[in-house]
Amino acid sequence: MIDKRKLKPSGPPPPLSPRLALGLGTAVAVVHLWLLASAPLQLGLDAAAPGPATLQFSTRQIEAPAPASVAPRPLASRPTVRLPAGPELAPSAAPPEAAPAAPTPAPEPAQASATRPEPAVASMPTTEAAQAAPLPEQPIVPNPAPDSAPAQTPVQTPAPDPAPALAQAAPEPPPPQQSASLKLPGSVRLQYALSGQARGFQYSADGLMTWQQDGQRYQARMVISAFLLLNPRIMTSAGELGPLGVSPRRFSDKARTEQATHFQPEQGRILFSSNAPEVPWRPGAQDRLSVFFQLAGMLAAEPARFVPGTQVQILTAGTREADTWTFTVVGTPTLALPAGEQATIALKRAPRREFDQTVEVWFAPALGYLPVRIRLSQANGDVVDQQLASVQPL
Repeated sequence: MIDKRKLKPSGPPPPLSPRLALGLGTAVAVVHLWLLASAPLQLGLDAAAPGPATLQFSTRQIEAPAPASVAPRPLASRPTVRLPAGPELAPSAAPPEAAPAAPTPAPEPAQASATRPEPAVASMPTTEAAQAAPLPEQPIVPNPAPDSAPAQTPVQTPAPDPAPALAQAAPEPPPPQQSASLKLPGSVRLQYALSGQARGFQYSADGLMTWQQDGQRYQARMVISAFLLLNPRIMTSAGELGPLGVSPRRFSDKARTEQATHFQPEQGRILFSSNAPEVPWRPGAQDRLSVFFQLAGMLAAEPARFVPGTQVQILTAGTREADTWTFTVVGTPTLALPAGEQATIALKRAPRREFDQTVEVWFAPALGYLPVRIRLSQANGDVVDQQLASVQPL
């Protein structure tokens, strides 16, 4: 059996020694101070009371003595070591700059080249090594630059010249064919029956084309009308007749509003009322109505030349642009037309670009190579086909 009386303290505990009490008090104070310093950082507190205390601790613990002992002082000693080298480079660099600015005698550049070997070799090693006296020639180096610039400008000016020359050389095949005497048809009225498709709808219309000429001037007119069509479409072409055949001066296309194209051979240009950019005029240029009578005159003058595969290039202008139309002879079919059966010679203009128009035209030798059928096809599927219904001379 354990005697419980022996476990009880017999008296009060012995007092602590002063050193032990001071040590314990100091440890408690350090723990409290550490908790106060770390609590705002761990909990993200922004209380006002611990704020200044933490700021005091942080400023003391930011290692203020470290920057004082870190290497700025030894670094300050390094520039002091290189200070003697600095003043030596400064006076040596000053004379070479003042020497070329003042009189330019040979001895001064020689001294500059002798005193400035290191920086000059780093910047311009090739020029100083290649030339014995580079400094007197350096002010001359910028002078050839403006001399060489005008030397290049004449080289650039002829560059645009060959471009138009090539542009004019491209349609040169037509002039040999147009230089021959053309046999243009006499004044006539052509009635056409039109059928086609627009935006998926089938339609039919009437077309009336008139061609009048007196040997010196001409006028062509095409009117397309249909039932319930309030505004007929009217195309007109007027101009002169000369050694190259038809030479239009004005072309217009009117549906609701009228747009016109003006041919100005004297100024060498073609203008558009639609404010489209002007284009250069070339001999033999036509519009989209006169081109059919120009082809008729060429076929009538030399029919033996236009065998299948023969191509004819004609600059053709609309109301917004002008482009070289290349017609190719594709055959000599016989057509059954509203006006009767006709032997024809067929020409086709194939599109070159995505939205170009395909133009097919058939000329009848028995009618003076008048266009007896014209078929226009758009890239979106719209088609208009006009076939001769009657012919009346004027």
